[in-house]
Amino acid sequence: MLFRSRTLARNVDPFFGGFGAAPKFPNVPGFLTLWRAWIRTGLQPFLEAVTVTLNRMCQGGIYDHLGGGFARYSVDEEWLVPHFEKMLYDNAELIDLLTLAWQDMKTPLYQHRVEETIAWLFNEMIVGNGGFASSLDADSEGEEGRFYVWTEKEIDQVLGEASPLFKRAYDVTALGNWEHSTILNRSRSPDLLSPDDEALLGRARAKLLEVRAGRVRPGFDDKTLADWNGLMIAALANAALAFQRPDWLEKARAAFAYIERVQGEKGGGRGDRLLHSARDGKAQHAGLLDDYAQMTRAALALYEASGEGAYLAKARAWSKVLDAHFWDAQNAGYFLTPDDGEALIVRTRNAHDNATPSGNGTQAANLARLWYLTGEAAYRDRAEAVIGAFSGDVSRSAMAFSTLLNAAELLLAGQQIVIVGDRAASDTRALLDAVTALSLPNRVLQVIAPGEALPTSHPAHGKGQVEAKATIYVCEGTTCSLPATDPAHVPPLLLPR
Repeated sequence: MLFRSRTLARNVDPFFGGFGAAPKFPNVPGFLTLWRAWIRTGLQPFLEAVTVTLNRMCQGGIYDHLGGGFARYSVDEEWLVPHFEKMLYDNAELIDLLTLAWQDMKTPLYQHRVEETIAWLFNEMIVGNGGFASSLDADSEGEEGRFYVWTEKEIDQVLGEASPLFKRAYDVTALGNWEHSTILNRSRSPDLLSPDDEALLGRARAKLLEVRAGRVRPGFDDKTLADWNGLMIAALANAALAFQRPDWLEKARAAFAYIERVQGEKGGGRGDRLLHSARDGKAQHAGLLDDYAQMTRAALALYEASGEGAYLAKARAWSKVLDAHFWDAQNAGYFLTPDDGEALIVRTRNAHDNATPSGNGTQAANLARLWYLTGEAAYRDRAEAVIGAFSGDVSRSAMAFSTLLNAAELLLAGQQIVIVGDRAASDTRALLDAVTALSLPNRVLQVIAPGEALPTSHPAHGKGQVEAKATIYVCEGTTCSLPATDPAHVPPLLLPR
């Protein structure tokens, strides 16, 4: 694992971040692998590979500094000139990565970008009664980026006395930085200014955003895709715990309920089946591997965030569908399409990441979590089978199989964290907040009520509260820590370095 992480790190641009040269894509699964290596080893090159990339992206033109959210990719190596299309899946993955990085570094920039991107999501991307739309186009009025770029004259007219500071901070010049216009960015002055100056810049951005709202908007793809919604629901649930934002969790729950209601099939003997997409409340196309895998991941994230058993039950049900209709009994691993779907000449089966994380890699991680949560060895065996089915491919290209690699690490080194206490009680909340303040990619978290039984195979089975206080146990493999009741004792229990 360490060798493959070092190989990935060597492919990161040390000056501008990102893998390779232009064009540059976020490629979040690869950076999650590097982040896991940093958490596991404490080696600075892994940290720098991730933070240089995030810093450059967060301050570059690929980020919408007025409305929030990241564009699909950068056409240049510096993250200045984006392909202006905004995709739901990119922003979900980046929220996840930024949240993990913030938990460790507490970098204000990362918190700002998470908050602003989620605000963009809620302001512009909710459709129906809670689902998330797929994308915003790059073009408006027939021109790419027209909605987003500015001239110096426009900036001066809108901002007046605030214009000089804003122009210095956001790279605004008479000549522009792209086709005689300016893509707002802070790449040349990335450090945050004084609180007063940042407040002034915030007011200036609000004025510009108000003016921009009067422009012709880019096209809007308002269909909901189950897999992309699953990515965003999980990201919101994780961020809600980290930043203590119950309002974000409620939006995640609403989106999950929307997909269940609109894109879930319960009639006709089909049980817990999913349809891939929906528009105007009308769903179509049989669900694919990625739909089930990402919505299962979302269900598990919501279970961790809320403690509601219905989410765990749904994760188990969707995993059962995958085993029944997608499993390759001859070679192991899951096919992309179900056995009762459209007849195809060849049913594809792979585990490499594309624009989104691979379905096989995602489901391998889901199975690992289900094993830790339920104690049922069948989940572990199935996860091992998925990982083993593609192990030869991983040895040839670690970058293409980052999600599968990350799943293998979770299976081998999951941190089973159990808090015994009333979830609503202040002492339980204090322990929970202490856990979720830490960057723990292999975290498997459960809050159980006093007297509630864990599976007999769980290493913390039979353990309870100490002195009637909320109590935490941290288990790896078959060994658990001593119990702790003081939140100050949580970081030494959990951090490996």
